[in-house]
Amino acid sequence: MVTSDAETIPPEMCPTTDGMPMLGLGTWENEDPEQCAESVRTALETGYRHIDTAQAYGNEDAVGDGIAAADVDREEIFLATKVWIDNLEHDDVLETTRESLDRLGVDYVDLLYVHWPSRTYDAEETLSAFSELYDEGLIERIGVSNFQPEQLEVAVDVCDVPIFANQVELHPLLPQEELREACENYDIEVVGYSPLARGQVIDQPEIKEVAAKHDASEAQVSLAWAREKGVTAIPKATSEAHIADNWESLTLELEQEDLTKIDAIDETSREVDPDFAPWN
Repeated sequence: MVTSDAETIPPEMCPTTDGMPMLGLGTWENEDPEQCAESVRTALETGYRHIDTAQAYGNEDAVGDGIAAADVDREEIFLATKVWIDNLEHDDVLETTRESLDRLGVDYVDLLYVHWPSRTYDAEETLSAFSELYDEGLIERIGVSNFQPEQLEVAVDVCDVPIFANQVELHPLLPQEELREACENYDIEVVGYSPLARGQVIDQPEIKEVAAKHDASEAQVSLAWAREKGVTAIPKATSEAHIADNWESLTLELEQEDLTKIDAIDETSREVDPDFAPWN
């Protein structure tokens, strides 16, 4: 069982946006099955209620095992997965999503994303399949990931079901102002992956200063900054200590001068930049 002080922070302390908890557990590169299952179980028993995975991560089975092992009802968990770019033709979406549900051991997911607008992605064909899955009750919400404003515009136009969220890399070194504004205009939630810039935020002097001021960790400062921007953060964590530290970010209230200091960081870093990304 989890023994960290984070146990004292109940799940209801985590703010939600339209039913989605604004702090979740990311599982990208959490590939060891036992470790992945244990980190999911630990997170849920710490208080997390948002778990994020993807077909491409190769760990949906392990995520499902962690959910099954946790003493938390499925109905309390916001579970998201993503359809990989090889599987975005209409019939492939239907088939591989059902396979994802089988691997996860669930009857539905709360949010299903188009992982990237690339390779087999066709807005009308792909999103019509997502709408079918929604109508069948296999998915509760439709999301997209790594979409730029121009891809968002098309998706919103052609999808029969409202686009709920756009998941993108987002952190103090890549604040994505233009994209956040576009999402706000379309009433789309923003979910930030790699919210710690894969550890790069730890070395930022401005974040260190804010962390010292509040007697908090640099990770907590970055996660609190994202929350203040209205962004749902899904940091990856595997150890109990990191899972607890991230969860404790919910108690950190940044002041306007803190946000101004962080916003003034002039270093830019994009950690995830494949050739097939829409911005390349």
